[in-house]
Amino acid sequence: MRPGGLGRPTGNVARVSPSSLSLLDEGCVLCPLCGSPVSRPDGPGSGPLVCRESHRFDAARQGYVNLLVGAGTPFTPDTSAMILARERFQSAGHYAPLARRLTEFLSSRTVVDVGCGTGYYSAGSEYSELVAIDLSPAAARRAARLPRTLALVWDAWRPLPLADASVEAVLNVFAPHNMDEFARVLKPGGSIVVVTSGKGHLRELADAGLTLGQAAGKREALDAKAARAGFELAHRETLQLSLSLSPDDVADLAFMGPAGHHMTLEEARGRAHASQPERGQVTAVFDLAVFGSPAPAATR
Repeated sequence: MRPGGLGRPTGNVARVSPSSLSLLDEGCVLCPLCGSPVSRPDGPGSGPLVCRESHRFDAARQGYVNLLVGAGTPFTPDTSAMILARERFQSAGHYAPLARRLTEFLSSRTVVDVGCGTGYYSAGSEYSELVAIDLSPAAARRAARLPRTLALVWDAWRPLPLADASVEAVLNVFAPHNMDEFARVLKPGGSIVVVTSGKGHLRELADAGLTLGQAAGKREALDAKAARAGFELAHRETLQLSLSLSPDDVADLAFMGPAGHHMTLEEARGRAHASQPERGQVTAVFDLAVFGSPAPAATR
């Protein structure tokens, strides 16, 4: 499953209304309250999602739908300021090699991007349809701009609002790994593409106290989760980048991640300028893993 040619992530693209998505037409998107399929009774456009039990989820003006209204979550979503920092950093192209590397795994497939953020890692792929899920409304607002996309605010640790065997690929970049749910919504022959931080990721920022510490054994824990859910590792690679970043770039990089919940952007900029007054090198290390369902014994 080693990818071939690399695509280029797109920038701002015209949003195609998700009202005509086959995932909606075929009843693959489910009401989180009763589990029945949802549709757009108002016809074309970014209207509400309504199920046959008349549960209604209104679409925001920007096109995304918040399925968590009234449900709540114990987790804290990324703030608008964190998402803006991520958008600035990604738009500068610093992580473009990772985005290009992911495109070949998603082309011509129905994809659910769990923890989609701005939608940056899906944007360059020629997916057939995309369900973009994030806890943050600020993130979903940006993902809703992508073509052939239904952007949903939802808690990835809860059952996903998708029918069994409804998508061909799951993309999961620096986001919760709900492997049992990934297995449920994935079609036979589908795959899960997971990106986590590798050993030494952003070590310069860690030394400057700008990022949180990384848990040991992340790769082993991920593999064990995947195995328990019935998946086999099909492909793994490490992508290491040497980034030339300004102090403001460093601040955005620190603030757009989990550390952004523990400091302000101004604090991040102050620490970044104090530790690195000029442009400097920062190391990014990504662990990319692809998991697939094992083939039946008779076909191996």
